Amino acid sequence: MRTENRHFDNPLTGVRNLGILAHVDAGKTTVTERILYATGATYKRGEVHDGTTVTDFDSQERDRGITIFAAAVSCDWDGHRINVIDTPGHVDFADEVERSLRVLDGAIAVFDAVAGVEPQSESVWRQADRHGVPRIAFVNKLDRTGADLDLAVESIRARLHTVPLVVQLPIGQEDGFTGVVDLLRMRSLVWSDGCDTFEDGPVPEDLQDEARRRRRLLEEAVAELHPIALEEFCAQSTVSAQTLTAALRDLTLAGDAVVVLCGSAYRNRGIEPLLDAAVAYLPSPLDVPAVRGTVDGSEQARAADPSAPFAALVFKVNATPTGRLTYLRVYSGTISRGEAVLDVQARRTERVGRILRVQADRHAEVERAVAGDIVAVVGVKSARTGATLCAPAAPLILEPPTVADPVVSVAVEARRSIDTDRLASALARLVEEDPSLRVRTDRETGQTVLSGMGELHLEVATEKMRRAHGLDVSVGRPQVAYRETVSRGVSGLVYRHVKQDGGAGQFAHVVLDAQPLDAAEFEGGSGSAVDFEFASTIVGGRVPAEYVRAVEAGCRDALAEGPLGGNPVTGLRVTLTDGATHPKDSSEMAFRTAGRLALREALRACAMVLLEPVAEVTATVPEDAVGGVLGDLAARRGRISGSTAQAGTAVITATVPLAELFGYASRLRSRTQGRGTFTSRATGYAPVPSGVLSAMPSR
Repeated sequence: MRTENRHFDNPLTGVRNLGILAHVDAGKTTVTERILYATGATYKRGEVHDGTTVTDFDSQERDRGITIFAAAVSCDWDGHRINVIDTPGHVDFADEVERSLRVLDGAIAVFDAVAGVEPQSESVWRQADRHGVPRIAFVNKLDRTGADLDLAVESIRARLHTVPLVVQLPIGQEDGFTGVVDLLRMRSLVWSDGCDTFEDGPVPEDLQDEARRRRRLLEEAVAELHPIALEEFCAQSTVSAQTLTAALRDLTLAGDAVVVLCGSAYRNRGIEPLLDAAVAYLPSPLDVPAVRGTVDGSEQARAADPSAPFAALVFKVNATPTGRLTYLRVYSGTISRGEAVLDVQARRTERVGRILRVQADRHAEVERAVAGDIVAVVGVKSARTGATLCAPAAPLILEPPTVADPVVSVAVEARRSIDTDRLASALARLVEEDPSLRVRTDRETGQTVLSGMGELHLEVATEKMRRAHGLDVSVGRPQVAYRETVSRGVSGLVYRHVKQDGGAGQFAHVVLDAQPLDAAEFEGGSGSAVDFEFASTIVGGRVPAEYVRAVEAGCRDALAEGPLGGNPVTGLRVTLTDGATHPKDSSEMAFRTAGRLALREALRACAMVLLEPVAEVTATVPEDAVGGVLGDLAARRGRISGSTAQAGTAVITATVPLAELFGYASRLRSRTQGRGTFTSRATGYAPVPSGVLSAMPSR
């Protein structure tokens, strides 16, 4: 354990805000547990299979053996304060990862030494790319049968399109894995069974040639990417450990390469070097660009300075039996207990009652928090996830985390009518804690509809209502979020809106073209801005600009319900080609109404296509079960895109409509005698085949 005091000119230099990212079952929670144990934050190693981990403290997480909610913990290593967020690895909880990445400075990506890069590890890597979060990689489970560091590294290179720089060489293979060779210091680190610390020694004789070869490859790879290392390499035909360390840090912070370490978290081997690498290569709050926000429409930067005006972002809200916890990343300034803060979006000033240093579900009260800290506060009642809290005298709005559109819905209702009000309250609490959940009332059926990111996401949410709120709820079969698009458009549709009911009337005359977006422009119903385009070719002022904007607003209103089944319309380009006004009766309201009704009429005249959400499914099954699994996927309208054999198992990749995946986990377990697993991630939308469309019930 290294917790000695070190002096930093700026205390923020000794802070690391890190996330643990991985595919489900790659071992990230075990890595987090071993980090806490190695740093002395805990005195007993928690195990996922025993339900004794610090970060998976929720009863559902312990029952299911997976991480569902992002959990923050803190520890000290080598004089540094390390704030760690253990993130979920299941695709249904990708929004938890998104919110965490928004407030992190760096990350440790954990990969399975047998499977290499898996679908969700690729997804979270792309999320980190979007946020510009520097990463190092830890290839875990080197003690497993079939573990291969080189294959795992090659999958990182091929699938993540980055440059992996391996700084360790394993000692022993599979069950005989005992330690690593540090290629920078050219020393061996060996962990004996039953020992919590490693023995530092010379490189074993049988690995010296291989260690020298790999050190040379590392020097050449770094020299190709870093000018100072290249200069030293050309002058001396080698690169010193000190220069390599500095170059690896520069390359990591710039995102030009990723440092790769290895080990076995379950056996507590490789954790101390991983902590050293996190401190050496990943950024402090001072190493990342100053956070930027808006003030009265103008952009402003706030540096990570405790003396600057206070600004913090709310990235998580959690209701506990003892009160409401609001989790903050403090970007600038200092906040003390009892101070007032401004919730800019709510335009409300609140007082911070307590400030807590978080250790998953346990908390230690502190007097203040400064720039760079991740803490929870009590007393803030209105702030939602994504809200900015700041000094009342220096308002600033920070960019909130993005929230993905839900793709699966279920109808929920209380089994007892007297619980209806309690159900509404419980649903409101769920949405407050998890913004990726949505609640609405179906206008046709009157049902309460809960929408989320997947079947497991909704299952967890409804189970939470039962456990936390004592509600007995019934859940209807999930319904997926369909979309409608245009396959053949119409041109020159004329619509005249005239209304006269006493007093000032309404008059608007518009001529529209409605055409499908080109495939290159259309994002497939992703909900992005390019799923709808509006343009005007009117010249000469026949329709004033403010009326053109009103027509666009009306068209956007009409996109909410398509003619096939009342689903949102996407992939459409509307062009306003002509129009006319009345000197007295024309108004923005009249043209907005005309735009809405004109597009509705145009869509009825277009050839429309119903789109359904599809997901990429990766199923890992025994070789003797491949035939049955392929047949089942085909019965679910799946399109097989790949199948590879790997150590007695087959990995099958297919694209399957999301509507056909409900209950697939149970079916797969049944077909493979409990040995098959699968993961899925939403990939977009695809047309519903005509045969399936005719069999669907009308809405």
